[in-house]
Amino acid sequence: MGFLWTVAEVLVALILIIISFLLTAIVAEAYRRRHNNSHVDTHAIFEDPNSLKQVPCPHINDPAEKYISLVIPAFNEEYRLPGALDETINYLKHRAAKDKSFTYEVVIVDDGSADATKQVAFDFVKKYTVDNVRVILLGRNHGKGEAIRKGMLHSRGELLLMLDADGATKVTDLEKLENQIHAVARKEFLLGESAATDSSFRISDIPLAAFGSRAHLEEKALATRKWYRNFLMKGFHLVVLLTAGSGIRDTQCGFKMFTRAAARKLFTNIRLKRWCFDVELIFLCKWFGIPMIEISVNWSEIPGSKVNLLSIPNMLWELALMSVGYRTRIWKISS
Repeated sequence: MGFLWTVAEVLVALILIIISFLLTAIVAEAYRRRHNNSHVDTHAIFEDPNSLKQVPCPHINDPAEKYISLVIPAFNEEYRLPGALDETINYLKHRAAKDKSFTYEVVIVDDGSADATKQVAFDFVKKYTVDNVRVILLGRNHGKGEAIRKGMLHSRGELLLMLDADGATKVTDLEKLENQIHAVARKEFLLGESAATDSSFRISDIPLAAFGSRAHLEEKALATRKWYRNFLMKGFHLVVLLTAGSGIRDTQCGFKMFTRAAARKLFTNIRLKRWCFDVELIFLCKWFGIPMIEISVNWSEIPGSKVNLLSIPNMLWELALMSVGYRTRIWKISS
């Protein structure tokens, strides 16, 4: 009996040591990342492959120059990117032809790809000019969150949409998010339909966020997805609920729209670079009191997903960092 007690005590001691080590590692890493939000390239440039000239890079603090910016993060997407870009730009050109006030840009952020993604992106710049399509090169792989942050910080739109390079969500669904943002802006902030005809009204000045959602497809997804992806989804939802609270059912859909005022607050503060930056965006929206709208979108699963079982510990690690970073005030939020 005494031997069993000794074994139990050793096991408890080992568990406590492991927990202490993990907590220390989390706090240390959160402290190391305390300034991750301040790494902004004030002298970043875009390359124009047609004229070989360098185009000054705008910043989110500058006034809007376009109606909408579409930010597409791309990591080793040489095969899926062309089809998604063709569909996206054809839609944008069609809208611009019908409405001269509809101005747009597509910002492709190459997240250190090792394939021909960079060349594919620059081919679209050559075809559609650097005023409409721009490429940001991160040099090495940082993560989807950092790629989107960089694209958002250097976009020119009144509205800024992030969408995945695989084309899983139809670009036409941006109108759902766009219409809801305008409706909520009139209802909650301007309290009247007169805003639509008010020349001083700028949607870019009103902080709002619209989140595309696949929650209505969850039952079908559970029946068709691989078991580990369902396990990952359910477990992730639970941890997100504990970390960021309720409010958005589908935090991970890669189709989100922000007004310029919202993007300015969110993407100058975001620190997570990879798996859970979406959850951090929700946390920051709640912190700033930015209204969040969740809108069902059409979505189809495209082969080539980079999510796998190894994603689970990475996601949990980032959620732990976020929770400790903000709750201990190690991560300061600037307004």
